[in-house]
Amino acid sequence: MQRLENLFEITEFPDRYKVALATYQFEGEVEHWWGTVKPREGEDPTTWERLKELTDNWYCPRDVRRMKEREFLSLKQGNLSVMEYASKLNELSCFAQHQINTEERKMDHFERGLRGDIRSMIAGQTFDNFHDMYQRVVKIARVLKESRKERQALALGK
Repeated sequence: MQRLENLFEITEFPDRYKVALATYQFEGEVEHWWGTVKPREGEDPTTWERLKELTDNWYCPRDVRRMKEREFLSLKQGNLSVMEYASKLNELSCFAQHQINTEERKMDHFERGLRGDIRSMIAGQTFDNFHDMYQRVVKIARVLKESRKERQALALGK
């Protein structure tokens, strides 16, 4: 559905055709599911927003969404690289859009989950947007990793 949503956005696809195009592409199990929920003769047609709601509720039940939101809220970098952490954060963010609905909130959440050594290096810095913050954090993580390797090499050389 997200790929269709992206297509509709860039092509300014008319609302009245969205459901027809989406459901035309349904195959297998999802096609059978659609047959059980689509409007019957004389019922109001399904809107695009309603179709998205129906598919979300069927393929991602409320309990699963809540579990994923909790996973998002508790996500920490831990042993993940910055890139892996950011990727996981992005993957789970669709379950907690209201938690990161501004650049500032997104940056705050990202920062709170970073490892302490990296977080302390960006403390007090301000960023205009998430992209700038992310770029800086990736660089800091790289420099910290290189410094650790240098210290280890020196320690082994003694």
